[in-house]
Amino acid sequence: MEISVNGKRTKGEERKRRIIASRQLYLFILPTFLVFLIFSYIPMYGILIAFKDYVPTLGVWGSPWVGLKHFTRFFDSYYFWDLLKNTLGISVYSLVVGFPLPIILALALNEIKDGPLKKFSQTVTYAPNFISTVVMVGMILAFLNPSTGIINHVVQLLGMEPISFMEDPRWFKTVYVLSGVWQGTGWGSVIYLAALAGVDTQLHEAAIVDGATRLQRIWHINLPTIRPTMVILLIMNVGSVMNLGYEKILLMQNPLNMESSNVIATFVYQQGLLEAQYSYAAAVGLFNSAINAILMISVNKIAAKLGDSSLF
Repeated sequence: MEISVNGKRTKGEERKRRIIASRQLYLFILPTFLVFLIFSYIPMYGILIAFKDYVPTLGVWGSPWVGLKHFTRFFDSYYFWDLLKNTLGISVYSLVVGFPLPIILALALNEIKDGPLKKFSQTVTYAPNFISTVVMVGMILAFLNPSTGIINHVVQLLGMEPISFMEDPRWFKTVYVLSGVWQGTGWGSVIYLAALAGVDTQLHEAAIVDGATRLQRIWHINLPTIRPTMVILLIMNVGSVMNLGYEKILLMQNPLNMESSNVIATFVYQQGLLEAQYSYAAAVGLFNSAINAILMISVNKIAAKLGDSSLF
């Protein structure tokens, strides 16, 4: 039992006092905590099947242990390097192209004066984010159709032959990434716009008096202000570099572009749900998650050592 010494509270008493004083905040975050606990953390015991030959009738605990058998099988398979190359290729391509564009768009929108033009620009750039994946892929297939697609009509007007974008493996990554950039750039800029809203207007006024141009003010005032946000989002993006969703790729996939479109996410879907190889799929998925965790921790440590913001 902790007691006060010389009228001063002990650490335990001080901690209890802070909890009681902040009880409304703890109640406020309780539903979110319970959602993560029930739907994210408790089901994590299921990763045990990656180390077992899982049999549904025996359950997770009753299935026999096989150790690293499924991991070894995946690493020794002929398609391991192809899956890794395609996954990293699309992810890094998306990161390199997609990460800077929301920043540039936010800086551009921030320079537009409040009014109809700014509202219109924001609406036009935000709207694609609300298009469902199925509709999005349908639009891609329609626009890139070799005979009726509007993109190939433009190509023909320029005197070139129609391009089979969706059948040519060389075009798959570009189509996937650019369509994702078009859909997500506007929504991704919202966070940066919120950060830019915190810029002190007096800094800009002082810079204008000193003769700074608009580009100089963006470079020396706006960018340093949003740099911590940029670092945090970069760490999170790198930490999810292997987490390609299978839905869009699966809808865009066909036998002709399989060489470039077969990634770890679609492979896990195929092995786990279509072929019912639950343990094998769980092992591949666990490997994927482990790579993401290593990347995120590494980038976070690098950011912390460089003196910028970090997640932890």
